[in-house]
Amino acid sequence: MSLPSVRLSSAALVFLFTFAAYLAAIINAEIHHYTFVIERTVVTRLCKNYTIVTVNGQLPGPTIHVHNGDTVIVKAYNRAQYNATLHWHGVKQLRTGWADGPAYITQCPIPPGGHYTQRFTITGQEGTLWWHSHISWLRATVHGAIVILPQRGSLYPFPKPRAEIPIIIGEWWNKDPITVINQAILTGGAPNLSDAFTINGQPGDLYPCSTSETFRLPVKRGETYLLRIVNAALNTGHFFKIARHKFTVVAVDASYTKPYKTDVIVISAGQTADVLVTADQPVGKYYMAARPYNNQAAGAFDNTTTTAIIEYIGYQNSTRPIFPKLPFYNDTPVVTKFSKALRSLASPEHPVEVPQTVHKSFISTVGLGLLPCETGNTCEGPNGTRLSASMNNISFVDPTIAILQANYFGINGVFSTDFPSKPPHKFNYTGDDIPRNLWFPLPATKVKVLKYNATVQLVFQSTNIFVAENHPMHLHGYNFYVIGEGFGNYNPKTDPLKFNLVDPPERNTVIAPVSGWVAIRFKADNPGVWFLHCHLDDHLVWGLNMVFIVKNGHGPLATLEPPPKDLPPC
Repeated sequence: MSLPSVRLSSAALVFLFTFAAYLAAIINAEIHHYTFVIERTVVTRLCKNYTIVTVNGQLPGPTIHVHNGDTVIVKAYNRAQYNATLHWHGVKQLRTGWADGPAYITQCPIPPGGHYTQRFTITGQEGTLWWHSHISWLRATVHGAIVILPQRGSLYPFPKPRAEIPIIIGEWWNKDPITVINQAILTGGAPNLSDAFTINGQPGDLYPCSTSETFRLPVKRGETYLLRIVNAALNTGHFFKIARHKFTVVAVDASYTKPYKTDVIVISAGQTADVLVTADQPVGKYYMAARPYNNQAAGAFDNTTTTAIIEYIGYQNSTRPIFPKLPFYNDTPVVTKFSKALRSLASPEHPVEVPQTVHKSFISTVGLGLLPCETGNTCEGPNGTRLSASMNNISFVDPTIAILQANYFGINGVFSTDFPSKPPHKFNYTGDDIPRNLWFPLPATKVKVLKYNATVQLVFQSTNIFVAENHPMHLHGYNFYVIGEGFGNYNPKTDPLKFNLVDPPERNTVIAPVSGWVAIRFKADNPGVWFLHCHLDDHLVWGLNMVFIVKNGHGPLATLEPPPKDLPPC
């Protein structure tokens, strides 16, 4: 007797494929052990020797290599002079929020002489992420790449490249970065501008005393290479180009995209991009270059350009490399074109799961502002004020006890749960004449509590208070879908009609455009305490942050794990 045929729906097929992939990942997973020593290191940059803080004496720090499904265990020893933490930027940290790393959010810092072991599993992510310190400005020199390969037995959704190369854009000061930001906090003014940008730790040919150490990438003509680009700069987004070469974007923030061909990459602070480059030009030398994207007038930011060199194997001429034509510093149309061109791959192996219904809908203003100067002090902000930043008129204040610990152990008085779901004051957010009484936010430590599995829509509305600026917004513990963006003020009646709920890009860091808005959706299926903040670190220090607390669900697989025994004390 023949068995009856069974016809499954597309949703059922996706579930079965995903579940099978999950089982395969568990069976083939490995555990990777790393030792990270946070220590003082002497390096030479821009003609002088400097003592900086590094991991294992390297700038950038060690690259973590894993497969999707693997577990990572990092033993961190702090032998530097500052408190330190390590954050695994973009890692979802499913039920392992104690390993996330932002100071006073999920843990108190590792003190000098202390240590902490962080353990987490990579689940459903492939591509490039990165790690960095998450306290003060220590991440200026404490950072590195995370390379996540497909789970064992699986392939890339594109032809395998000849080689894969991390390209990390950084930012350099001829001073201790901690001293720079501490001075700014003391005076209430803007921090000193950086002195250079770097590619893989080196400034490049356009800076003094840097040519001999410029990063060089040898390539073979006709071969294709995968560049894993990370923007680790503290306060700047970048345009990235290679002279006369094209890119094919295949992933952003460790999520695959439909192949997108372009000659320029736009990558803001905190973001990553995986791009294929074919060495299809005449044998020679070509500059890769990164120039900042900034909306302010030239001179208000570090407007220098960092370079590295693509060298075709067999080229013997000593002529200077060919230089790319880069967009101008404030070329917002190029930024908009790039962001709107990205789409999720949306294949059976890599399904798109955009929440189609929304349980919790929020609108949050994001922008700069001012605070009054303390009595008896002299402040360097406009008209003797202090610079600040806020979300929904709340300028976040770091607690003295980590919020995750306070929430887990029921410690009262550390935070309040009344972060507003919409701007407390309605006004023309992107107008040119915003009333001065709206320039001054409320300093406070406020969070928003979400039920487990709640679907969330969040609109970031940029404001022109004090100065218009773009803001790369990063959510810890989650990926989210970028379903829409635009300029001017968000219209909740008409703008949702244009949302992409089919194949929007999946990210962990998104640009809230200058004088505009961006909308994201995610499912709150990871219990814990999750930081949401601007990844421009001067804005983070000024308070452009908030926190989501996601409650436990039912059963152990929907419950936050208990804290590790060596969690740094507060």
